[in-house]
Amino acid sequence: MNILILGGTSDARKVVKGLDQQGLLRDNRVIYSVAGLVRIPQLPCEVISGGFSQYGGLDTYLKEEQIGLLLDVTHPFAETMSTTAVSAAKELGVPCWRFHREAWQAQQGDKWRSFADMQSLVAAAESYKSVFLTAGQLSQAVIDQFGIYAQRNGQTQVFRTAAPAQAELPESMQWLKAIGPFNHQDEKALLAHHQIDLLISKNSGGVATEAKLSAARELGVEVFMLERPELPETDRIFRDIDDCVEAVRTLVNESR
Repeated sequence: MNILILGGTSDARKVVKGLDQQGLLRDNRVIYSVAGLVRIPQLPCEVISGGFSQYGGLDTYLKEEQIGLLLDVTHPFAETMSTTAVSAAKELGVPCWRFHREAWQAQQGDKWRSFADMQSLVAAAESYKSVFLTAGQLSQAVIDQFGIYAQRNGQTQVFRTAAPAQAELPESMQWLKAIGPFNHQDEKALLAHHQIDLLISKNSGGVATEAKLSAARELGVEVFMLERPELPETDRIFRDIDDCVEAVRTLVNESR
């Protein structure tokens, strides 16, 4: 069977590892797709990068490569890719499964405010003095709004991403390049050093980047949490890596 994994996350790499441990890479063609903006992973399967426009679109790729299973293990906020995956798979009759780790849940002592969209989140951030932006790449419009806050009330910002910022940053904003996983003590030290009073995050879930939340909890820092977008339904959805790998193994065996 030809299996296409839409990856770019630590979970996707774990799925590939699990498939390898089950011996499923020997008799099946597993293709791992990644945007390639940060790094190209070294995996024991075929890896492609740069998206599917180079192949004429995802639907064309699925058809020409005779993909028998499309497995979406992208970031929970990769709304465009996940939506495209469901649409292309449905059109061609290809099973489309999704793995997304559980979302973070507020714990006792957290000072969270949840937002459904970035626009309303940014609008609520004006009164804070020092903001830690850990929500991935941000649009120029969002970045410019924080520049306005700096001019109005002297707000400063720390902007951390894994890849270089795609927007032009104002003088008030310090960019930090860093790739998780992060630990509690380092995150606590960073928040304290910059006197952060507001942390902005997407509700990505997972352990690699959750230390910033425990650090904010300990220091009493407020958190603005952007909630996950609603995605179109897939044929199956998984929250556990082992369950996902086992389902793939079962499907492969049934297809023989």
